[in-house]
Order: sequence, then structure tokens, then C-alpha cells
Amino acid sequence: MNQILWTPTQSQVDASQMEAFRKQVNARFNLNLNDYHDLHQWSVSNITDFWKAIWGFMAIKFSSDYKQVVDDDTKMPGAKWFDGVTFNFAENLLRVRSDKPAIHFKGEGQPAHTLSYNELFHAVETLASALRKMGLKKGDRVAGFMPNMPETIIAMLATTAIGAIWSSSSPDFGIKGVLDRFTQIEPKFLFAANGYFYNGKPFDSINKLNSILDQLPTVEKVVITPYTEFDPDISSVKNGVMWDDFVDTSQNTLEFEQVSFDHPLYIMYSSGTTGLPKSIVHGAGGTLLQHLKELRLHGNIGMDDTVFYFTTCGWMMWNWLVSNLAIGATIVLYDGSPFHPNSNAMWDMVDELEITHFGTSAKFIDACRQEGLAPRDTHSLASMKTIFSTGSPLVEESFDYVYDHIKTNVQLASISGGTDIISCFVGGNPTLPVYRGELQCVGLGMDVAAYDFKGNALKNEKGELVCRKAFPSMPIYFWNDPDDQKYHKAYFDEFPGIWYHGDYIEVNEHGGVQIFGRSDATLNPGGVRIGTAEIYRVVDSFEEVADSLIVGQAINGDERVVLFMMLNEGQNLSDKFITEIKMAIRTHCSPRHVPAIILETEDIPYTINGKKVEIAVKKMIHGEDVANKDALANPESLELYRNLDALT
Repeated sequence: MNQILWTPTQSQVDASQMEAFRKQVNARFNLNLNDYHDLHQWSVSNITDFWKAIWGFMAIKFSSDYKQVVDDDTKMPGAKWFDGVTFNFAENLLRVRSDKPAIHFKGEGQPAHTLSYNELFHAVETLASALRKMGLKKGDRVAGFMPNMPETIIAMLATTAIGAIWSSSSPDFGIKGVLDRFTQIEPKFLFAANGYFYNGKPFDSINKLNSILDQLPTVEKVVITPYTEFDPDISSVKNGVMWDDFVDTSQNTLEFEQVSFDHPLYIMYSSGTTGLPKSIVHGAGGTLLQHLKELRLHGNIGMDDTVFYFTTCGWMMWNWLVSNLAIGATIVLYDGSPFHPNSNAMWDMVDELEITHFGTSAKFIDACRQEGLAPRDTHSLASMKTIFSTGSPLVEESFDYVYDHIKTNVQLASISGGTDIISCFVGGNPTLPVYRGELQCVGLGMDVAAYDFKGNALKNEKGELVCRKAFPSMPIYFWNDPDDQKYHKAYFDEFPGIWYHGDYIEVNEHGGVQIFGRSDATLNPGGVRIGTAEIYRVVDSFEEVADSLIVGQAINGDERVVLFMMLNEGQNLSDKFITEIKMAIRTHCSPRHVPAIILETEDIPYTINGKKVEIAVKKMIHGEDVANKDALANPESLELYRNLDALT
């Protein structure tokens, strides 16, 4: 069993919203659920009662009540949730009317700017009025090509207040990457900024924007926010107008269009590194209900909390962060590099804005470790109660680093789900201990298991992540997929009627979960399946290694493991070092894990959202082309991996 690194005190458990929910369930349904494990088992065995309890606990604002919770919780896809409900997503996020801070915005190298809930409501009201007057209506699409700033949230809320559908892409995406997404959905309006900042440099967005608009004929108006010091002249932008000139400041009451539970809210996209991005449509009710369950119960976030997640507007964690407004919490937006103007920028921000819940990626935590940072020695961090981590598996050594060098008394909640469900399958829990290298628990209402390919559930063995019962945040459909063929192929071809997620996991006897990487990146030497995270854990513990990437190469009817390492300055890949790496992997993993080839590389390819693209590299070493490189932060790095045989 892994070591326990943090345990909540009894007073923390008693004060948690998870505990309050458990007690309410016991009282409402005359039960005696003693702990989280009892509660979770009940939640997946009694789907209707569970989601009914969640609906009531979250006090969703609605205009018409539901007739039934779900028609069939075993029906995947196609289960009908909360039939009869009419409500509005934006109305639920704008329930608070006060001078309480709604948003703290901190652009790279800039002072923080605060927007109150009253100011946020007024800004949404004036923008929604202008959009309505320009003809935006229920079901239309609105696209954002925006930095992570308050105007992006205002535009999303104004869009969804009208019942239109919001979709966004980060401005650092390449032109093709943006067009691969937005041409599929044909937006009527587009919101953009004149530029953005990264790593101390301003980047102009206008030229890129014009190239995008050339191939987006459906866009009737482009609303531009001045952000950088670039000349805000937008005369070259077709149908362009500045934000302040567009909004309607006359006295207009914000009217929230009432929509059904499954009305489309967001269009999200798969990474698109191995083909055209899937356009995944998420419903308003499922998104709101699932987010509130995760934020309030699993995250223990309340009105007095200040929540931050480092994200761009093209990653689902942005949507997850924004839903905290429905709680009345304060959210923190940051635009720019997390290491500018120095490596302590994020930890400085925690103290400055008194952040209680700090969200980041496994890559960021490892980068801090590589830098030798010790925030616990240089910062107060007194406000910080929880650290969220997602994007890739958080290795054991990163757990150690958090508790040894960041903060001892903090809940480290490694969470995992995906764009596909705009939420989590596995996450944190304020009532459970944190075990080294483990995600704390499977989420309430999520009937998750590890399956072998015969469809058998596994305990204490690695298998495929599946979900055996329907849940409300499943996609309602894919855009331009009228027969649901792409939808079925994505999730239900492997195990008919059961959600197949494509992660390689293990669920242990106390309900903890370990994730070993994506199934399609899983190694298979000699027919034995190996998760890449197991090898990363060992390799990345070496001080000489800045980063690494592992893929399988098909050879002679089998597969061999190939390890690429990017070394720190002044290090070299000697035969002695290769031997040390192999011995460490053999000792800590197994002989089967030992790479057949270890090579040095100058760069590791990542998506813009910070995920390694092992599948794209695997295609490159086999001489195959990789489509949609614009989804990558550093697409030029792929050329380093073309035709492995030439490199060995």
C-alpha cells in the first residue's frame, strides 16, 4: 500500500460539503451510509435518487421542474436527463448580486484587476443586449479567439444567456488549428483580442485573425477587445468593431432564455493531433450539474473561496473554472507564461490574491521541481487549502515534492477526466487521505471500473477505464454527426453500451486510482501491456533529465520500447548514464519495461494545453504524416522524430 501523505482532521471532515451531502442523503432516503465508500456505492446503485439529491443540494435555479430524473440509466448513449426542466446556464452563474469580487484578472507582468459580481452582471447585460439587437438567437454559434481574460467570460455568459452556443480557441493556436475547429461549427459572431502576452513578449493577433476570417464566411460581426499595446486599428478586419463601440449601454434588462436540460451549451474539441478534431457538444444542464458536484463536493469550494486554474480558453479546465461563479466563489484568471517574470510568479500570486484552491498541471509541478523551487520556504501560502493537478499523470516523486517543498498541510487532488465529458471520472475528496501516487477516489455517480478486453472488471490490476452507467455530462452529440457514427466509434465500439474512455488505470482495494497513460499510447512489448507513466516516474527522477518521451515502435511483428530524453544543460547521454537509466527502470519497474533504445532529443512535443503527444511521435517514427500540427505548442519538434531507423 502506498504511503499516506495527508489526512484531513475530523473537524475538516465534519465541515466539508461532502459530509453535509452524505448526512442529507441519509436523512432524505432513511439510509445509514457511514463513509464515502458507502456513499459512492449508493450513488452508482441508485442513479435516479443520487442525481435527484444532487439537483436539490445544488439548488439549481430553474423555471420549470423536471418530470423524471432519467429515463434509463443503463442507456448509453441516449439517456434522457431531467426531462421537462427549463432553466438558463448563465442565470445560474450570475445569481450573486453584490460587490463581492467575482473575477481577479492578472495578465502577465501586470497588476491584478478585479471585477465584482455586480460589475460582471452589468457587463453581460450590455453585451447580451447588443448581441440580441444584432440578431443572435437561440442555437446560433459564437466563437472566442481570446486570451484568458474577463471579456472572454462576459462573452460566454452573454452568449449562453440568449441560448446560443459558445466555443473557444486559444489565440496561440495556429491558423489551421483554429479553422479546423471553427469551420465545422460556422459561428455567427466571433470575439477576439488585438493580441496577447507570453513570456514577456506581446503577440499581435490581427493578421492571424484576418487569415481566419477569410475562411469563415458565416461570421457577421467580429468584436475586438484592446489588450496589448499594439495599435488597435481594426480597419483591416472584415465586419470588425471594438468592444466599447459594440455594447449596448441603454437601459435594457437582461433576459435569460429558458432552455431544456440538454440544450447545447459548449462545443469542445479533441486535440486533433491525429486527425480532424472531434466537435463535442455538451448540454447546459449536464455541464452545470456535474461541475457543481465536483466543485462543491469533491473540491469543497464555497462562497468564501478564491479559485485559480492555470488554463487557456481552449482547454476544458477553463469551463470548469468558470462554473465556480455559480457557487459565488471568486475566480482568478491568468494570461501568460506561469514562469514570467520569474519562476515564482504563480506562488507570488497565491499570496497576493489569497488563493484557496490552486489548479495546475503535472508538467508545472515537475518544472518547479526541476527549477529547485521551495515555495514553502519563500512564500506564506497560508490561504492555500487544495492543489489540483491534471493534464497528465502526477508521478510519485511529484507528490513528494509537493509535500516536502510546497506545503505540508494541503490536500493534493490529482484529478482526471477529459474534454469528452467536460468533467472528471476520478478526483479529489476532502474527507479522504491522500496516498502517494494516487488519485483519491472515483467521482460520485460515476460507475467507473478497470476492464480487461473481455469485459471483466479488475481490482488491483491494470485495465481500461470504463463507465458502466449513464451520467448527465456525457456529450449530447458530435457536431455534423447526424447518425452518431463518430460518437459511437469514439466511446462505444470497444464495449457496446459501456463508455470506453481510453485511459489505462488501476483501482485498488481502498478505492484509490492510478492512471498509467492513454490506452492508445500504452506499450506492448512481447504482448505485455505497459503504461508509459510507470517509466516516466523513474526517468524523470534523474536530475540530468529535463524531460522525456516514451513510445512503442513496431518491429519484426513485435514492439520495442523507445525512450527519448531531453537532458539538462551540461549533461550528455553517455553509455554509463544509459546503463544507469536501464538499471533503474529494471529495478523499479520490471525487465519488460526497459527500453530497447534510448536516444537524446532536443525537444519534446506538447499540445498547447500541456500534454505530451506520444501518438503523434509514434506516427513520425514509423514514417507516417501527422495532421493538424497547429494543435501543438511546438510543432517543429516533430521533425526530430521522423523515421527512427535513420536515427539509430
